[in-house]
Amino acid sequence: MRQTFVGHGASRGSALGRARVRLPHVLEVVEEHIPAKRVEGEIVRLHAAIGTVREEMFALRERLHGALAHEVGEFLDLHSLLLDDPELLQGLDELIRTGRYSADYALRLQRDRIASVFQTMDDAYFRSRVDDIDQVIGRIHAALHRHDAGMPGVAGEILVTDNVAPAEIAQLQAQGVMAIVTTTGSILSHSAILARSLHLPLVVGAEGALQRINDGDVLAVDGATGNVILEPDANDLRAHRGRVRELARERKQLHRLRREPTRTIDGVDIKLYANAESRDDVAEAHALGAAGVGLYRTEFLFLQRNELPDEEEQFRVYRDVVLGMTGRAVTIRTLDLGADKADRTGLALRDEPNPALGLRGVRLSLARAGLLEAQLRALVRASGYGPLRILLPMISTREEVRQVRATLKRVTLELREQGHAIADNIPLGAMIEVPAAAIALPAFIGSVDFLSIGTNDLVQYLLAADRNNEALTSLYTPLHPAVIRLVRDVIQLARKRDKPVAVCGEMAGDSHFAPMLLALGLMEFSLHPATLLELRRTIRHCDLAQLQSRAPALLRARDRAGIEEWIAENAPVVA
Repeated sequence: MRQTFVGHGASRGSALGRARVRLPHVLEVVEEHIPAKRVEGEIVRLHAAIGTVREEMFALRERLHGALAHEVGEFLDLHSLLLDDPELLQGLDELIRTGRYSADYALRLQRDRIASVFQTMDDAYFRSRVDDIDQVIGRIHAALHRHDAGMPGVAGEILVTDNVAPAEIAQLQAQGVMAIVTTTGSILSHSAILARSLHLPLVVGAEGALQRINDGDVLAVDGATGNVILEPDANDLRAHRGRVRELARERKQLHRLRREPTRTIDGVDIKLYANAESRDDVAEAHALGAAGVGLYRTEFLFLQRNELPDEEEQFRVYRDVVLGMTGRAVTIRTLDLGADKADRTGLALRDEPNPALGLRGVRLSLARAGLLEAQLRALVRASGYGPLRILLPMISTREEVRQVRATLKRVTLELREQGHAIADNIPLGAMIEVPAAAIALPAFIGSVDFLSIGTNDLVQYLLAADRNNEALTSLYTPLHPAVIRLVRDVIQLARKRDKPVAVCGEMAGDSHFAPMLLALGLMEFSLHPATLLELRRTIRHCDLAQLQSRAPALLRARDRAGIEEWIAENAPVVA
């Protein structure tokens, strides 16, 4: 019987296929004891399963690249660390040896032990890590029995589940999943961001879907509206075919914009930069006509390895990025690593009570003088091959900028004396993602050459709301009046002081927000290459002068609903 489930469209696209239902993960294993002669063999079997999972995650990590690797990699790296955790492994071995439990039941007991410790912690961040433990334990449990039943195929099917982890998104798409429907989740979560990057239809918050949808049921999913139809009728099927034709037409139109300028109706050119993390990202940005690279992440050089990259290795990578953009500006961010990211090099502290507020970003670089100097030397050397800018993450004080600039000045003089050909001028910029930096900007804007607003962290810190905490979905939003006014203040001050300013967070890549950001005075966007053409199309249908004349009404909005109403009223008509 036809039924409709209304969720939230998290990633556009339409899909029609059979449902594959995955119930919430609960490791239901009966207590099982084994004879003494099976103990060592059971331990070998368990370690083999752990090795299989480790190899699978490594293979997935190798297939990823660019911003996708950055987002998914954090979760894969964390899961890899859990797999190598002595407490987990030794505890499992001990349970099998002393309690003579089966590997399955030992997994269940160890999971419950570790989870109980995390769940009693006061810090919400660590409490949320129970989900990662469950996912790792679930992978091991599945690997233990893979030779018996095999992994269920999902090719050509639509996954219906309670939630989906970021580390699963790319793997599910590679397996051929057509769309994902979850009963929980947020459109601003890491999973949603990755689904949009991969153009994989995703609907979140479809209440009742797990209770009413069964394996094999036919589903029609609209990732734009959030509608999920069970057993669609003739009208639904016609509507689905119409959406598919429209999406195909849209893709053709977007392809034609690769060489078109990003120019508003009233003739104003807007700069679209690309966020990148690999040669592939850089090549795609170049092919799409990006003005340059607005944010090149350097963390991938440091993650998933046991030693620090030296100056020479970093130099070769940065040089190749600069060469890849053939004269277009490249902005490279210094290391943004902290305890919230898996780190095997020993740089990030492991025991910080609140990693999001800890020794991360520029704070970590300044605390490790040799680390900062090696990275700056590599960047300065790369500047000899084309225009390069250096961007500092997590700036909160003027003194941090001054310290980095002093080191930059010193290493630049040293490299010139050593005979290196380097740029005459290397702009130094600051990311505005800490509210204190935005508020105190008038006091230190003279110390920087450009700015980049990182809206992801700025929203999180300003509203004291974790974007991955489902209980705070309604609170975490870039459409809070305080966020809009703070972003406007930063843009206005930067323009007044003739400092280039861009937005590089998720807000920049959502064409829905483009008219609002243009109204606030933004002239530079930095975004994932996957959404660059869509944003270009939207901007080409905007009248900049008209939008900016309506900015006072936007700033008078008293709540999210008022801002959403302004956006709806000023959305351009895109033919």
